[in-house]
Amino acid sequence: MSTLTLLQGSFGTQGNGSNPYLILGVLGLYFFMLLAVGYVTGRKANDKGYFVGNRQSLWWMVALGMLSDSMSGVSFISVPGAVNVAHWSYMQVVFGYVAGYFFIAYVLLPLYYRENLTSIYTYLGGRLGLEHQRVGASFFVLSRLLGSAARLFLTVAVLQTYLFGPMGVPFFISVIVIILLILAYTMKGGIKTLVVTDALQSVFLIGGVLICVVALAEGLEWFSLWQKGGDSPWYRIMSTEMSDIFVWDGNSKLNFWKQFFGGAAMCIAMTGLDQNMMQKNLSCKSLGDAQKNMVTTGIVVMVVNVFFLSLGVMLHAYLLKYQIAIPNLNGKPSTDGIFPMLALNGHFNLFGEPWLVPFAFVLGLSAATFSSADSVLTTLTTSVYHDFLGLGEHKEGYDEARKGRVRRRLHLGFAVALFFCILLFHWLNESSLIDTVLMVATYTYGPLLALFVVGIFTQWSPKGWAVVFWCLVSPLLTYFLKLSDAVGVWSDGRNVEQFNVLEKAWYHLNPTGKPWFGGYVIGYESLIINALIVIFGLGVIYGIQQQRKG
Repeated sequence: MSTLTLLQGSFGTQGNGSNPYLILGVLGLYFFMLLAVGYVTGRKANDKGYFVGNRQSLWWMVALGMLSDSMSGVSFISVPGAVNVAHWSYMQVVFGYVAGYFFIAYVLLPLYYRENLTSIYTYLGGRLGLEHQRVGASFFVLSRLLGSAARLFLTVAVLQTYLFGPMGVPFFISVIVIILLILAYTMKGGIKTLVVTDALQSVFLIGGVLICVVALAEGLEWFSLWQKGGDSPWYRIMSTEMSDIFVWDGNSKLNFWKQFFGGAAMCIAMTGLDQNMMQKNLSCKSLGDAQKNMVTTGIVVMVVNVFFLSLGVMLHAYLLKYQIAIPNLNGKPSTDGIFPMLALNGHFNLFGEPWLVPFAFVLGLSAATFSSADSVLTTLTTSVYHDFLGLGEHKEGYDEARKGRVRRRLHLGFAVALFFCILLFHWLNESSLIDTVLMVATYTYGPLLALFVVGIFTQWSPKGWAVVFWCLVSPLLTYFLKLSDAVGVWSDGRNVEQFNVLEKAWYHLNPTGKPWFGGYVIGYESLIINALIVIFGLGVIYGIQQQRKG
């Protein structure tokens, strides 16, 4: 079953009680505002304005914008939906995020500011060599392009099913229109524009979530019961078993230590070692401002995730109260469909207005996703511009006008690449592909984490193509280690013919399906395992190279 089919089954095509043309008008005004911001901020933008905002960004505005960049359409839908299965155990990951934000603020940011970096991967080039810089930048480009395409695909699928589809607009036209709109307000201003637009999109994200929370509480009659002397909505949320946070079973992938340290590693790698996230931080006026931004972002992300998880408890309470079934995908319950189904099918009549909740949901979902998509075009351009073309410094034959043309062509080229990636997801027709791509994206940050650990905390300087080879092999080794518990490969009802290529390879290596580690299940710590494999390999490569020199 395709993603669009699932969405149609979950949402319906018209959305009871809401007007798609009204939503279209609101989204039109939303993008008009972004275009206006892009015009104002991009009028006098040069290279420094495009790449680092002339290092004049206000720290609180960067912090607000990073919130929407840290979220996505996938997290907007999936985190609340999964509460009935994983409860609030996701908060263990969030606690790790907070620790990661502090590490970034007081270890990585001082390094970046001391080196006066524009692309953070130039640090790898200066410390370890050009091949390390390009390997790191390549993993970033691959991860961000596929991850952003997956997130944007989910949002476009929602808008196509609920909004554009009933109007007779083909899917690929919807994608083109949305990407052109993103191009229109990011092409010229770059980071200078994104700092402002991302801040505005964070406001829309928070506002959308809060409206949905209030609507659910009203739909559950919790406010009226509270007024009559009953328990408060917050007490009702926290008194259910779905609000349980801590898991101490060592063989569970939800174990606290796995999730905490995995979350910290993910935050350090996917924020602190990610050009998309760090470029905004490097646009702040000073290191102190950047550090305030990072610490504030960590705290706000924790608070917003509490709202998302509270929303999840309320969604499942609503399903139970009104005996509504969870949407199915391939014959199995799909929790990702719960939030859209309730928000867009006219279940809520907030303040007597049936359109308000569908509007808030679409706007919040769009803000969470478009913030990631618009940022990635600028930061991918930055990475190729600096890390592969070397145009950040003076280069013979390239004056400012020519550099500007190259920058704009790269920006446009990545927009085209984003378009085809989204179409690829659509043509493959598998909703599970989103999760797969995001999982692969986390694997690619393992080598990045390892390269920076080696660069910052060791005296090693391994050289040559052996480094590139080992960084490419490590994610595959990590994947096979994750399959070693056999969960999801032999026990999910599929036969061998239904396995993907890597699962078939593992099946031939381990046909009995017996776990290697006594039932130990690898979860979020797979990123750490991946990084450790790379560090080990780089240490061996460096040792061999030193021995040969001796």
